[in-house]
Amino acid sequence: MVAPIAIQPRIISSFLGDCLFIQSTSFHALSRFFRHTRGRKHVSMLNSRKFSGLTNLLFNRRTIEELPNSKRKCLRAGKVSPHRPVPAHIPRPPYVNSKKPPGFASRPEVHDKKGIECMKASGKLAAQVLQYAGTLIKPGLTTDEIDEAVHHMIINNGAYPSPLGYGRFPKSVCTSVNECICHGIPDSRVLEDGDIVNIDITVYLNGYHGDTSTTYFVGDVDEEARNLVKVTKECLDNAISICAPGVEFNKVGKTIQ
Repeated sequence: MVAPIAIQPRIISSFLGDCLFIQSTSFHALSRFFRHTRGRKHVSMLNSRKFSGLTNLLFNRRTIEELPNSKRKCLRAGKVSPHRPVPAHIPRPPYVNSKKPPGFASRPEVHDKKGIECMKASGKLAAQVLQYAGTLIKPGLTTDEIDEAVHHMIINNGAYPSPLGYGRFPKSVCTSVNECICHGIPDSRVLEDGDIVNIDITVYLNGYHGDTSTTYFVGDVDEEARNLVKVTKECLDNAISICAPGVEFNKVGKTIQ
């Protein structure tokens, strides 16, 4: 994208990489979405009333040092350590080393008895790894240390850490802290008292992925964050409770809303 100024809005996705947000050569088109004052390093995103809260969370709050009505500083990325090796004898998912994520299946897959048993095994291992990772959570721990512990537990069980090598993702687990919505990359940032962190575990075992995640409190967490986690869990539990053969997707969607 080319613009008369050096500011080029982008969205950074830890799985999809660095993506252009608007494809346009018109500065006037950009000005409908972004406000920028020459000489200042911050850009604000203009938005409708309907999406104002979401926009502030995803974009504008990243341009300030401290979150409103909070002593906690805005999340900043740390240093990402080198890839951790996986023994050669452990089978890799097909997408590893291709740097391209796999496509979506065009139709439902029906698995045989052996496939179902493999699915159960990979899901069970993922749950065990997640439970172990949760016991590590405390102020002073880095998300990279979580990645190291998760990585070794997965490979010690003969499985491959699915996120590693998915697209351009460089780590074995996703650790999403505070305002990082999902797919956060583990780094040198230290977990602080009052943080919340989502740990997303996926393992590849016997040709099947097992996937699970949950959000943990780090030390003494304020009521707003606790309520966010509580309500999110309740919504997901309600949706899962009605998932069954023959249930329409729109009914699940209404339950989540």
